[in-house]
Amino acid sequence: MPWMRCVTVIIRFRRFWSRHRKLPEEGWDDDVIEYIVRELSQMDTNRFPFGSGAGEREGRMYSNVVARRHFGFAHGIGRSGDLSEAQPKAIGATILSDITNRMLRDLVRLAGLRKAKKCMMVPMATGMTLMFTMLHFQRTRKLPEDPKIVLWSRIDQKSCFKSMTSGGFHPLIIDTIRRGDLLCTDVEAFRREIESLGANNILCIMSTTSCFAPRGCDDIIALAKLAQEHGIPHVVNNAYGLQSSLCTHQIEQAVRLGGRVDYVVQSTDKNLMVPVGGSIVVAFEEGKIEKLAKTYPGRASISQTIDVFITLLSMGQQGFMKLLQQQKECFAKLVEIFQQIAKECGEKVLETQAGNRISLTLTLTTFTQKDRATEVGYRLYRAGITGARVVPKGETKTIEGYTFENWGGHTSTASNAPYITAAAAIGCEPHEIQRLFRKLKSILVEIRKEISQIP
Repeated sequence: MPWMRCVTVIIRFRRFWSRHRKLPEEGWDDDVIEYIVRELSQMDTNRFPFGSGAGEREGRMYSNVVARRHFGFAHGIGRSGDLSEAQPKAIGATILSDITNRMLRDLVRLAGLRKAKKCMMVPMATGMTLMFTMLHFQRTRKLPEDPKIVLWSRIDQKSCFKSMTSGGFHPLIIDTIRRGDLLCTDVEAFRREIESLGANNILCIMSTTSCFAPRGCDDIIALAKLAQEHGIPHVVNNAYGLQSSLCTHQIEQAVRLGGRVDYVVQSTDKNLMVPVGGSIVVAFEEGKIEKLAKTYPGRASISQTIDVFITLLSMGQQGFMKLLQQQKECFAKLVEIFQQIAKECGEKVLETQAGNRISLTLTLTTFTQKDRATEVGYRLYRAGITGARVVPKGETKTIEGYTFENWGGHTSTASNAPYITAAAAIGCEPHEIQRLFRKLKSILVEIRKEISQIP
């Protein structure tokens, strides 16, 4: 890039952020973004051509490969146990972090969380960040006792469950209820547990939006109302729900109707297509994010923030909205191909779209034996189809001393048959759905033929 163009770019960038301070309408070119990141890194003390470090942490990097990988950033973000406090040695990193958080707020509002007041990028994956919020509740709730019980509507996903047990909390698992094919929140069971235990003996409610069908989005509106009525903190696990208007509408309405939603946690990799390791925390009240930031122990890595900063500038508002539309189209295509397979193979597509518009379920009634059902998943994986999950009938699993009957099914009541569930998530393209159709259909035909030849 010519020198004069570099000067023009940085002036444009500074003017843009001083006037607008928001996610750009259109994505920027890669070379422009890269220059801006490098320019910001020059503001950190470890990049100064003069000076001598006299402390234990002076941003020294032995490997040039590591230095290039991180654009020269070494000091991280935050200061002495406050994730949002400016780091004097890292002015560039602090600015980059602040801009990223502002762009994230614009992004979540675009996705449907219009009441969002503030966002914070946290350099931990979803499970660890959920635990972070619960530790914050434990630290800040001033109660006679030290409540450790978390009311949790069952979802068979280990990381969100271990976010409670790893923090020393006690999950009180509330089973889902079936409405047709869809597994839904048992709101009355939540109410009974609150009245039985007493609000002061409950640390928080943790609800879930995005999950694998036939599990639907929790009734966030009803749970937020319960949390408000009884003064119980409420954290929402919105892992990959930003891409679903159904999920964001539930959260937005819960807030608009006066319900309590303290924090909403979502994954950066599942919503923004960056490497694993970051989360976005959203709050709907002033001061909530700042209080949470003070719970963080020490300084934090900037690596995940750099990834998100670059991605948001590259994507822009138009790119994000295009991805949301593409997700809807791919999900419609997934419904179409599952229905075609069901018709040709004598199976059924479970009717779960009312509560889940990311993933879908197809029964595997022929494969009642566990090894036959899981063989479908093995062969799909060998064929290069990743992410699809086969749930055999009646499997039991114990995690951290808690036993789950019918593991994988999100309910203790066993389904009538094994099933396979697949997702059309953000970034999915039509050709991937079409390839899933071809491979799944041929594998089902192959295994059925093998079963028919058994004496």
